[in-house]
Amino acid sequence: MKCWYLVYCKRGEQTRAKAHLENQGVECYYPQIKVEKIIRNKRKIVIEPLFPSYVFVCFDYEQGPTFTTVRSTRGVVDFIRFGPEPKALPNELVHELKQLDHLAKEYCKQEMPSAGQAIEVKSGQFCGMKAIYQEPDGDTRSIMLVKMINQPVMMSIDNKHLALKYPQ
Repeated sequence: MKCWYLVYCKRGEQTRAKAHLENQGVECYYPQIKVEKIIRNKRKIVIEPLFPSYVFVCFDYEQGPTFTTVRSTRGVVDFIRFGPEPKALPNELVHELKQLDHLAKEYCKQEMPSAGQAIEVKSGQFCGMKAIYQEPDGDTRSIMLVKMINQPVMMSIDNKHLALKYPQ
């Protein structure tokens, strides 16, 4: 009977391990998410593993491949074990993870406004002020154009203080 197991992979070699395991007829589940990051002062969307260095595998060790074959696959370090034998995971766990996979992608993706969009500051020292979004300032802050004493002033404001959907 096929069971789900969790294998630990070498750092950065999950995709290699997944490809080699699938070539052996092992079903693999390797959840990934898109994350917006600033790399070399440029905002980029990168794909990262949801569980770094881990791959869920499903196979029947009695019909093959064996535990030794899977463990010896390129990129795989070993099974996650409780005692001497690899621990089988409940099928419901992996099934729920697969169903929640698309929700995790949505929660990890933060929608930032476009340049020139009107925003309201909802908390902090500038609470209630209206501002114009300019550009991101790192991962957690944004540069906003705020009108102070009849002059537009550029300020860096923490994203948690912004109401990303400004009421028209």
